[in-house]
Parts: sequence; C-alpha cells; structure tokens
Amino acid sequence: MGTQKKIAKTIIDKDGDYILALKENHKTLYEETVLFFDKMELMKKDGYRFDEHTTVNGGHGRIETRKHVMTSDIGWFEDKDNWSGLKCLGMVESTREIKGECSHEKRYYISSLGCDAKIFSKAVRDHWGIENSVHWVLDIAFREDESRVRKGSAPENFAAIRHIALNLLRNNKTFKGSVKTKRLNAALDPKYLEEVMFG
Repeated sequence: MGTQKKIAKTIIDKDGDYILALKENHKTLYEETVLFFDKMELMKKDGYRFDEHTTVNGGHGRIETRKHVMTSDIGWFEDKDNWSGLKCLGMVESTREIKGECSHEKRYYISSLGCDAKIFSKAVRDHWGIENSVHWVLDIAFREDESRVRKGSAPENFAAIRHIALNLLRNNKTFKGSVKTKRLNAALDPKYLEEVMFG
C-alpha cells in the first residue's frame, strides 16, 4: 500500500528521500526487479555495478545473515521516470539459521537515495525495528490483533486512536511503568488520566 507513485512524489516534493518496499501489487516492476537481481552475476559481467554490504547478527541460538545490494544501473526500467526521484533498486537477501534449520527470504525496494548499500542496510533495519516495536506494544498493551472492528473507516480510526494513546502514555513521565500498566492506571485514576491527556 505504501509503495505508490503519489507517496514517492510527496516525499521528494518535501525534500525527503524514500526507500519503499516492492510488493506484487506493482506486478511488472516487482517481476522485472526480481529477474534483474536473480541475474545479478550475469549483469556484473555485462558491466552493471552493484554496491553490496553484508551483516551477520546472532543471539538466542539464531544466526541471521543479511546481504544488502543496491544498483543505480536502472536505465532498462521503462517506468522509472514516473517514480519521482527514483535512483536505485535494492534487495535484501536474508538467511536465518535456528538450531541447524535454515530459512531464506528476499525483499526488494526502490529508493531515491544514492547507491550506498551500507546506508540502505541501516535504513531498512531501523525501519523494521521501529515497525516491530510499535506493533508489539500495540498488540500487548492494546490487544490490537484481537480487535473485531471491521466495518467502513472504523479500523483506521481505531488504529489512529491507539497510536495517539500510545504516544500520550509514552510521553508521560510522572508514572513509571510499562505502557500496559500506565494504561490501567489511567483507567483507574482520573487525575493520572488528566495528566496523560493534558500534560
């Protein structure tokens, strides 16, 4: 949903840069990018340049290797001028080993950033760190995944309200505790609720 030409244009118009995940809803771009990176070794022989950066992380019986690859050689991509500021295509190839069992995944991106795989690596990693921590807190403290709200604009409206509540609770420093505990305290103590709401 986020990888849309209008979103890319808005980001560029505001002097920002983007790294947008490619999904199969952009069928042609996705398939061409997958094929391009699948043929990367052949493309290198034809003079195409790729910047690569590999990271290895381990802990709790898990080893994860991520190979980040970017290229600015995208002259072959016919629709490139319709994506504001598009400079590079990127791929993250992840291999995860847990107790001797391996899983393998590839994700693809478009970007307005320069072709620097190390910066690309950090940006993608930071994004998922934020995404995962926010989702985890919303699920644990607000039981978001159990929500039965389904009709019309209600799911988006409730999601926005949960995000506002999460930010208000995180910003309040008068009571020490987890977001879940702060939420319970706000429900039981009208004075604390007022402090959360109005500072």
